[in-house]
Amino acid sequence: MNPPLALAPEALLPRLAPDAVHDLRGRAVDELHYPPMSALVVAGIPGAGKSTVLRRFFGATTEAEDPSCGPEGSMVLDSLQARNRLRHRLGWLPYSLWRPVVHVAHFAGIRAALRDTDGPVVIHDCATTGWARRIISFWAAGYGRELHLILLDVPTAVARAGQHARGRRSNRMTFVLHCFRWRRLMERLRAGGGLRPTPESLVIIDRITVDRMRRVTFAA
Repeated sequence: MNPPLALAPEALLPRLAPDAVHDLRGRAVDELHYPPMSALVVAGIPGAGKSTVLRRFFGATTEAEDPSCGPEGSMVLDSLQARNRLRHRLGWLPYSLWRPVVHVAHFAGIRAALRDTDGPVVIHDCATTGWARRIISFWAAGYGRELHLILLDVPTAVARAGQHARGRRSNRMTFVLHCFRWRRLMERLRAGGGLRPTPESLVIIDRITVDRMRRVTFAA
């Protein structure tokens, strides 16, 4: 696990409306509260627990084939939804051959949701590739939404165990590359560098924070 960033200490808050970089790893917060038309990206390496976060706080299910409707009118997009939808036609092929199609379908769904949903949009993404962050940020800004990020930071061994537990393992080299990019991202943040484009807020959490947190809400 990456060490905490050198930020000013925050009290143990019952409710936080993120507006900057907040390192909450190992901390307790009851609620994260965002504006009603936010684009909220839940990010982490494969196996970190992104889908678990989407299920726990937004009611997304691993069996869903279409974007899920979460609390307060939120639309929840997990790449697993696109994979579930496409496996009926492509599942007879090795997944490595049709993984790019899943990514295209997932990002097409993200753009449609940001454009058409009258409420917050919650997005599952690894956030380890700059082009993905840039295109989501570009779309969010184009449709008048604030972009907020939750970065789920877990040790590599924990993420690998998470993949084994769910029976969906990434290609070894792909996983190693995700981990390398994630460490580089954490190092950049720890050194005081930011993301480009700059999100409205960035919250770093770990499994301890997730276990203690009760809800994520959207309202004015």
